[in-house]
Amino acid sequence: MTGADEVEIPEVDSASGSGLPIRGNDIDTDQIIPARFMKVVTFDGLGEFAFFDKRFTEDDDLKDHPFNEDRFQDSSVMVVNSNFGCGSSREHAPQALMRWGIDAIIGESFAEIFAGNCLALGIPTVTADSETIQDLQDWVDENPDGEINIDIEDEKVTYDEQTIDVTVDDAQRKALVDGVWDTTALMKSNAGAVGETARDLPYVGDAAGSSAD
Repeated sequence: MTGADEVEIPEVDSASGSGLPIRGNDIDTDQIIPARFMKVVTFDGLGEFAFFDKRFTEDDDLKDHPFNEDRFQDSSVMVVNSNFGCGSSREHAPQALMRWGIDAIIGESFAEIFAGNCLALGIPTVTADSETIQDLQDWVDENPDGEINIDIEDEKVTYDEQTIDVTVDDAQRKALVDGVWDTTALMKSNAGAVGETARDLPYVGDAAGSSAD
């Protein structure tokens, strides 16, 4: 692998920041980012449309929603309930949350595809039981500037001088901690090795050599 091919993928063994509570079960990806905002060439700018229909009326008046509250504008750790990110598999949902400023999500449970799309962005999705999550949401409501620290490798969350046990999917934890969560970057960084291997294979060697010329 040449220097030009090298892509550095950061290890994500922890995350921290103030919290933002999003209450409710079965919050689907259409609520997170309505379909009409998916007609974009790039993901840039999606953050302003996160939870748009939950935040604004048809006349663009503000609704009561945590994303609209001044006290949560610098928050980066979202605390959610069960089956968050269900519905369609749109990758725009975690893209919108990331561009709004979310670095990590703690919840009761996540839709599998949503969690996978979060992993591809380096966003950990960690889980805890319902009572633990409710207590954390209540604390965040009362302490919007309070710090939440997530230890991904040791599966611990610390806030208000207490530490709680959380669960991180084994494959997700390894990918984040080892810095192999960005599969696109991994493929790009290994493009040279892939080409060399392809040229050595008799059934693709000629085609690979031709495409490289």
